[in-house]
Amino acid sequence: MTHEQRVEVGDEVAWAGGTAIVTDILDGIPQLRSGPLEEWPAERPEQLQVTRTRAQRIEDGDWR
Repeated sequence: MTHEQRVEVGDEVAWAGGTAIVTDILDGIPQLRSGPLEEWPAERPEQLQVTRTRAQRIEDGDWR
């Protein structure tokens, strides 16, 4: 994640273990979800890469 591209709720991000959706941001730490029940705080938020923004996901019809 760069200063220019901060993650926001609803963004799809790439991290060391694959891809996930940002569900919340608590105390500056993005909360990630990759399955219907699996959710966790990002261990290295600065390394997250936005692969699709929330707006792009809406446009794609992807609300998993």
